[in-house]
This record gives sequence, C-alpha cells and structure tokens, in this order.
Amino acid sequence: MALDTKHADYDAPQKDLYEVGEMPPMGHVPKQMYAWAIRRERHGDPDSAMLQEVVDVPELDSQDVLVLVMAAGINYNGVWAARGVPISPFDGHGQPYHIAGSDASGIVWAVGDKVTRWKVGDEVVIHCNQDDGDDEECNGGDPMYSSSQRIWGYETPDGSFSQFTRVQSQQLMPRPKHLTWEESACYTLTLATAYRMLFGHEPHDLKPGQNVLVWGASGGLGSYAIQLINTAGANAIGVISDESKRQFVMDLGAKGVLNRKDFNCWGQLPTVNTPEYKEWFNETRKFGKAIWDITGKGVNVDMVFEHPGEATFPVSTFVVKKGGMVVICAGTSGFNLTFDVRYMWMHQKRLQGSHFAHLKQASAANKLMMERRLDPCMSEVFSWADLPEAHMKMMRNEHKPGNMSVLVQAPTTGLRTLEDAVMARD
Repeated sequence: MALDTKHADYDAPQKDLYEVGEMPPMGHVPKQMYAWAIRRERHGDPDSAMLQEVVDVPELDSQDVLVLVMAAGINYNGVWAARGVPISPFDGHGQPYHIAGSDASGIVWAVGDKVTRWKVGDEVVIHCNQDDGDDEECNGGDPMYSSSQRIWGYETPDGSFSQFTRVQSQQLMPRPKHLTWEESACYTLTLATAYRMLFGHEPHDLKPGQNVLVWGASGGLGSYAIQLINTAGANAIGVISDESKRQFVMDLGAKGVLNRKDFNCWGQLPTVNTPEYKEWFNETRKFGKAIWDITGKGVNVDMVFEHPGEATFPVSTFVVKKGGMVVICAGTSGFNLTFDVRYMWMHQKRLQGSHFAHLKQASAANKLMMERRLDPCMSEVFSWADLPEAHMKMMRNEHKPGNMSVLVQAPTTGLRTLEDAVMARD
C-alpha cells in the first residue's frame, strides 16, 4: 500500500527542461534533465570525469519508479565510477554515459503500471540493490547472491546525480520525516552495508557483549557501525588515523579508540620468517595489546569490521579471536590482500565478504533511523555545482567525520518537506 502523502499546492508551468532546483508540476515528467555525467573517454579524477550535461529523462518499465531527487549522498562509488576502478561501469551497462550516485532522498514522481506499493507524491529514500527478481535467490534465498544483482548508480547508468532517477519499486523505503532532505540522502548505502556486515552472516551475527574492531571509525561506514554495535549491546573499538577524530568516535559510543599512526604494521604482509616479518609481528602484537587494554587482558575481538583492505587486512586476520570473523566490504587502500594463513586455518577464523544488503536488511536498518535510534552523522552538504569537488575531498580523505550530501532539487539546506522547497525557491 502506498504511503499517505499530501501533495504540495503550487503553480508551475509544464516544460521540457527545468533548471536545477526548479519544481515541475507534481507528476509532470519533462523530456530532459540536468545530470553530472561520466563518459568512458573522460575516466579520471572526479573533477575532470564528471561534467554537467543535459540528458533524456529515463523511461520506466512496469515495475520502475521515477524519483525527483531532492538530495543525493556522496560515497566512494562515485570516485570509483569516475576513475573506472576497480572496473569501468561502462563494461557492465554499455551505455554512452554514466550517472553515478547510489544514495538519495526524493519524491515519487511517476510509477510503472504494475507498481502498487508507492504512488506519486510519496517521500522516499532509496537503497541501491537491484535484481531481476525471477530466480531462486530472489525468491526464498538471498537476493544479494542472485546472478542479476547489481548496484544502482555504479553497475547501472542511472544513479542519483541528476534531477530525476529511475529505480526499481523494491528499492524504495519511507523517508524519516524528522530529517532534512540532505540528512535523509546521506545514510542508506553506508548504514545498510554496515547492518549486513554486522548482522547478516550467521552464526557470526553480532550478539550482546561481543567486541568489534571498527576500521575507519569516523567515516560513513564506521560511524554507523559504532551506533549499530551499541544498539546491539556490544562493544565497539574504533580505529582512526587522525587524533582530531577521537572525540567524535567516542561520542558515538565507542568503548575505546586507537590511532593507527601509533603503530607501524600497515600494508602488505612481509614474507613469513624474514626479519621484516618479525618486525611486523612484534608491532602487530603491540596493536593487539592496545586492544586488550580496552577489552581486557587476553580478550580478542569477536569480529573485525573491514573495508580499507590492503593496508589493514594482515593485522585484522591476526587480532580477531579464534573462531571469529573478519568481514570486509571494500578495499579503499588497495585490493591485493595478504595474510598469514596459518592463523586462519589453525585458529579456524572466518574471512567473509559482504556486499551492500537486500531489502529486508536495508528496511531493518532504515526502521532504526525512522525510530530515531541512530544519528545520520551529517557532516558536510555541498551545492549541486560542487558535486565533483565533494568526491575529490573524499578521494583525498580530506572530508570531515561522518557523511556527506549534495543538494539537487532542494534549493537550500534545512528543508524537510516539498512545501519547504517550493517556498524556499520562491
């Protein structure tokens, strides 16, 4: 059943193209729209790969929904799409241009003829998993294992960095009305990813009283991991690389915080049984001892929440307890992961890959946000014109702790309704 939403009462002309922030009449779909587009020949850093273009508004299939994008979240998918690393999105969808963006808040603007759960005017957030819905995994299994699974805005050409975006009906979730458009846009990708990492891999799903080491604790993924761990009654040990972020992580509820610059055991594993390996091993044990200072002597972490990859993975596989799990969803520091396999097989540790989340997991995470149990950790909001620079800040790791958004159709920050947006535009 569609959500009850009162439409804003405003006058607007019907046109084929609207300026960014200009509101069309409710439900009127123009022929074209503005978008930040990437083309294969422009692959490179976001400030050169992403250029504003006028493109056609996408057409809908029977189960599709067209969403007017009020604000969009900034995450590393945009950096990867711009640079064509680890893969070029064009190798997947084959379209002439790519619109990145895998997070958004907005308003349902048109629906396919078989869509029943949503109607024009509903205010929504969007999760980024798509699938064809017609195989065994999508019907009784785990849709994330479906061969048709793909990430909207990275493996599809029509992400959120445009005035309108096309999504599958099952991607939509109700928007928390207590949040602004930009706050609503910043959290779904990272929150749902963190939720699946912590709760989606039985029997290693997080339980009360357990200890979790969280890399990048001040970033988008880490800030939600800390909050989810607290919600579960478990203990988060955050890792930072900038001392100025310590208080932010502690305020989120971490039991303790480590600064990885206090240790020298990062990067690929040295060759086993060499002097370099001995140095690495001693420094890694020093890091493990610092964890014990938080958890208690001899108490190793039950889980490691991994996403840097190359720089941290050897240490992660060492410090997790016997029978514990290292769960990883990315490789922001590199993809060539190394570790001492003796500690994996003899201590029967689990190395688990994790990729976004399916609708049920995303909805469970979103419910926590709806119930105000979580904070979106909004850090910075960028104007539409500054979208490429926002990605440059993320690529250079110069962004503030928390999550970033860019305004699209919302004309200014602090707005919570369509009526607010119309009035602010006038």
